[in-house]
Amino acid sequence: MLHYIKNIGQRSVGSKFRSARLSALILLMLITGLLSACGAASENTGAAQAEQSATETSTPASTETVAEEEHVKETAGERTVKDDLGHEVIVPAKTERVFAPYLEDSLLTLGVKPVAQWASGTKGHVYLQDQLSDVPTLDFSSGLPSPEALMSYKPDFIILHTAQYAENGVYESYSKIAPTYVFTNASGDVEKSLQVIGDLLGKTAEAEKAIETYHAKVESAKAELAKVAEGKKAAIIRFAPRGISMMGGNYFSGYVVYEQLGLGKPALVESENSAIVSAEVLPEIDADFIFTVEQGPGSMKEMTETNVWNSMPAVKAGHVYAVEPAPWLGGGLIAYGHVIDDTLKALTQ
Repeated sequence: MLHYIKNIGQRSVGSKFRSARLSALILLMLITGLLSACGAASENTGAAQAEQSATETSTPASTETVAEEEHVKETAGERTVKDDLGHEVIVPAKTERVFAPYLEDSLLTLGVKPVAQWASGTKGHVYLQDQLSDVPTLDFSSGLPSPEALMSYKPDFIILHTAQYAENGVYESYSKIAPTYVFTNASGDVEKSLQVIGDLLGKTAEAEKAIETYHAKVESAKAELAKVAEGKKAAIIRFAPRGISMMGGNYFSGYVVYEQLGLGKPALVESENSAIVSAEVLPEIDADFIFTVEQGPGSMKEMTETNVWNSMPAVKAGHVYAVEPAPWLGGGLIAYGHVIDDTLKALTQ
């Protein structure tokens, strides 16, 4: 009996020992599982934090990229060119409000209306008013308009036809209002300046077409004039309040009549841009035809009533033709077209 009890006691102790070992093993497994779970959680948290950090870091870069793309869109089509004076000019992709005083002829040739037009007093180019009557005038009789006056028209591009217009700080003031392109002298080569303006305003095709049409007009007129005026000379005498002069062949109507239509020049302007005319030099004007350009009322009267004037061969033959001053003193293909028409009318009809 005691032996039995002893055995039972031994088995109970062994069982307790094994139970303790099992509990310890289970506890160890639980601890290991918990540690693994914590590690995984830590890794997941770290990964999430890293991802968030990466996202936060990349957000500014994305914003910068968008900003850069927007800037590219805004400046797309813009380009930088140099004008005749060497200024770097940013040319907008599209211009809608152009101010180009004394270049209205070329603008209209390209199908562009300016925001304001050149004027002496309130009078713009007379021969263009059928197209510019609704365009405001800016008075240039006392110099260029102030920046404040120009700003009221909100130009987005400015073109100055001569370097003189850019003097005395005008360029610096105007270029703050809008990009400003300056010609040395746009009237010196009307076709070339038209091509430049066409390029600046995105009207290259229109410029080329206008020049092509004009050349055809010149050739047709030359053929007509050859029948009646071949070998003949013409004088273009300009009567202005400040004096009388004869025009040469380098500019305005002189270029059209002499260089394009082929009429001969009087000796006084054979190699000169112009010549002063007085009663003393009238007998030296060897011209078969005379075109008179009267800029001021009564400016012709004193000269044309003299015996010297009335003894000139062209005057005696009735070959004196009064023409409108605006187109004959204008620089543009529209003006040139008027000169051709006037010349044909005078000499062929």
